Amino acid sequence: MESLDNKQLWIQTLAQIELQVSKANFNTWFKDTFIIKVDEGCAHLGVPNAFVRDWLLNKYHKMILKILRDISEHVRGIEYHIAKNIIKTQEEFVVNRKFNEEINSSTLPLNDHYINKEDGLNPRYTFENFIIGPFNENAFAAAQAVLKNPGRSYNPLFIHGNTGYGKTHLIQAIGNYLKKAFADIKVHYTTSERFSSDYIASTQNTRINQFKEKYRKFDVLIMDDIQFLSKKEATQNEVFHLFNILHENNKQIIFSSDMHPNLIPDVADRLKSRFNQGIIIDIQAPDHESRTQIIKKKAQSLNISLNDEILTYLADMIEGNIRELEGAVNSLLCQMQLKGRDLSIFDIKNLIKSTARPKRLASIKDVIKIVSDFYNIPEEDVLNKTRRKEVVRPRQVMMYILREDFSISYPTIGDKLGGRDHTTVIHSCEKIKKDIKVDNVLSQEINQIRGLLHV
Repeated sequence: MESLDNKQLWIQTLAQIELQVSKANFNTWFKDTFIIKVDEGCAHLGVPNAFVRDWLLNKYHKMILKILRDISEHVRGIEYHIAKNIIKTQEEFVVNRKFNEEINSSTLPLNDHYINKEDGLNPRYTFENFIIGPFNENAFAAAQAVLKNPGRSYNPLFIHGNTGYGKTHLIQAIGNYLKKAFADIKVHYTTSERFSSDYIASTQNTRINQFKEKYRKFDVLIMDDIQFLSKKEATQNEVFHLFNILHENNKQIIFSSDMHPNLIPDVADRLKSRFNQGIIIDIQAPDHESRTQIIKKKAQSLNISLNDEILTYLADMIEGNIRELEGAVNSLLCQMQLKGRDLSIFDIKNLIKSTARPKRLASIKDVIKIVSDFYNIPEEDVLNKTRRKEVVRPRQVMMYILREDFSISYPTIGDKLGGRDHTTVIHSCEKIKKDIKVDNVLSQEINQIRGLLHV
């Protein structure tokens, strides 16, 4: 009955979601979603592919979680998994009961998402299962320096990078290591959103002193997703004062964000100066060798044996973030369970077609040509110093795509597009990033350009 109960929970949730989003968005993003299980307060949500998973996580996560909490007080968080909904009716539930029991029995890694209520840390995030490669070796080295001398080396430590590049894993691994290495150390992990909610609740309940005491007692404070402090002036003020007290007492502070702290909009300069007080390091997209190791490690954790041909194929085809790589391996496991056998390379190619983001061309020349053709402007105009409006916007779009889709460095982009300064490239990328949130035409144009870049 547990799965049927979960089915009813999701039906009620979808009914509420449908009232808050457009029909087109509802049909696009919530079709074929379902609850796999609810375990230790975490609702494990099945989605059809990596693209839907990332979209729900980035655009609708807070809304989904709020609705789930309103319906069921036992739900405290959500994890997203690429999986097929094999339980659509009660009859299908009976037919597929054996497969469902295998999923719930621990075949899929759903039971290791337990969050420690005292310190907020997830014990599965450790250095033992953290893959190190060229894309994150600098961040890893900084983390190791913190472990040797917490509160004095690199304080604060600020890690930034795109979603799914392993920031949360790394900063929580620091917390889990220090907690085990020093029995009396007080470590606490939180997100900026959770901190903000905690702060607001304390002011409403006249418990602000208890709130301050709670956070000031920690020896190591880890705060994730700092970008969500944007426009939250009262919370920023509280973080500022908390930072000062912890730092003055040599307490280790660790932050993460999806962008460099200087680029986060609507954050007070005095707080940004605190972020810059220690060391700021970025994590890039995983390279091919690192992607191979990530896939191999994930497969081993699920007791899946993948030969070199399959590992190479997956690393070639899935050029997204770590979540997409791990999600693809979870999909393989689901298909193995359904078919009752190992998958051939032919099976995997068919599966990846429906779950992986299409591979894109990685040539800067190709991007320049395709964007120039799209906007019907000569390529040489883009490389010249002209400031004509009909050229400036396409040039900014090129810079944005080269940075966001291919993780090419700002100086390299500037050099290849007419020898421009890297600060110009940063400004252009941030401008496009802001504009696409309010300009539907620009957003559609960029999606069409990305479609032209697909292999």
